[in-house]
Amino acid sequence: MPENLLTILICLSPALFAATAVLSWFNKGKRPKSVIGAAKVASIISIPISLISVFFVFQSGVFEIIAFETRGLGFSLRLDPLSTVIFAMINLIGFVVLRFSYNYMDGDSRQGVFTGRLAATIGAVQLLVLSGNLVLLALAWIVTSFSLHRLLLFYPDRPRARIAARKKFIAARLSDASLIVACVLLYIHFQTGNLGAIADGMREMLSGEIPWTIELSALFIAVAAILKSALFPTHGWLIEVMETPTPVSALLHAGLLNAGPFLAARVAYVLEGSQYAPMVLIAFGGVTALFASLAYLTQTSVKTALGYSSVSHMGFSLLLCGLGLYSAAVLHLVAHSFYKAHAFLSSGSAIDVIKGSQTVSNQRAGKLVRVVTSVVMAGALFTAPFILFGVNPLHEMDFLAVGSVVVLGLSLLISRSLDARLRSGVLSRIVLLSLMVAVAFFALETGMSRILGAEVPALAGSHELLSVLTISLLATFAIATLAQALSPQGSSNRFWQKMAIHFRNGFYTNAAFNRLVNALKFRQ
Repeated sequence: MPENLLTILICLSPALFAATAVLSWFNKGKRPKSVIGAAKVASIISIPISLISVFFVFQSGVFEIIAFETRGLGFSLRLDPLSTVIFAMINLIGFVVLRFSYNYMDGDSRQGVFTGRLAATIGAVQLLVLSGNLVLLALAWIVTSFSLHRLLLFYPDRPRARIAARKKFIAARLSDASLIVACVLLYIHFQTGNLGAIADGMREMLSGEIPWTIELSALFIAVAAILKSALFPTHGWLIEVMETPTPVSALLHAGLLNAGPFLAARVAYVLEGSQYAPMVLIAFGGVTALFASLAYLTQTSVKTALGYSSVSHMGFSLLLCGLGLYSAAVLHLVAHSFYKAHAFLSSGSAIDVIKGSQTVSNQRAGKLVRVVTSVVMAGALFTAPFILFGVNPLHEMDFLAVGSVVVLGLSLLISRSLDARLRSGVLSRIVLLSLMVAVAFFALETGMSRILGAEVPALAGSHELLSVLTISLLATFAIATLAQALSPQGSSNRFWQKMAIHFRNGFYTNAAFNRLVNALKFRQ
């Protein structure tokens, strides 16, 4: 394909969504045929464009579109394995969310406004993932935040929506400021804003001494990613955005939250050269993943539980980035996005299915012997892929750490089956399923690693302090998993009942966040 034609096609996708947003200014009301028609055209055309870009990159390599650039700054788009994979994912999810919104918002007096804001947000996310320059990356980062803010306040008369939007606005501005500072520091050092040139420069520097400007920029990048993806303790706004229409929740949890892990993967070589930024990501990511997963188990509201699930997944994604497993983080990002989009868009029907279900769960006793047996079985199942894929866990401790988290999850699944005394046939199927999960983890991670290639650093050894932090987090995960497996024994214990209440309320960190930013003090 001629490069000029590819340039036109790539620019056409966000341009069509921008045109839809502009058109909505003049057709704001109920059933706006022109706006819906434009949104349909934009979402349908974006899918083949993303597929063409994927095919071109894997046939011809990295492709850059540079325009209006001076002194290394300006407008440039970058097509590489990372951007094209995420670009295709965003376009597919955007198509589904927009199509869902046509019926969901049908009859609303401001349907045109909603469709336009949704289109503007999708277009901004497209520019973010395609950015090839620090200037466009920062601008798209900020625009996605403001676009989301307008969606969160689609019903401005709802107090809870305003509270959540206020907290999100404050966290987002801090994230924007952190990214801008990081971009300025990177430009001062490299004298260019081109992301490809910065990555090449960092590859050459990794074997030597890292300047303080790079270390500081990496720390600000980590802070920007943490704030953008609603990690603990600023996660409260994400749990409260349920006042917005369901398509907004689906797009937020399946797309916009992923900006943090995507940023970490995009500037992975900068983070790889830092000594402290990975530790920050591991600490905040690990604590968030553990805290949110425990809070998720105690929720009674479907959408609130999904909110905590997203917080946990974002924490795990940034934990992977901190460990240097960027390909696994991108794989997790893509898988979580499709899962969460489906979960939110089908949340209403899921409730009907649960209400109509006549299934009675088997009683569990929470026996320690069965829990230990399940851990041994899960560990044995997980060694098979190590042998199959020729992975030496002693040489790849970070990869082993993530594998240990998978083993803990599998052991919990097996322990529930053993504890419930299921029939041998059912137990065999669960064991086989666990083996398939272990093999799929290795196979998909290996495949994503080959797809991304040199766009992210190869797995390197960890320094001593990072290893201690990782082992500490793993020990905490193991204790939490053991407590969950033994939970039937403590269900009648007053201490555990009280702890469940605290976890259900997120240990009141959200209330502290409200007081900190005066979220509850606004004019009615």
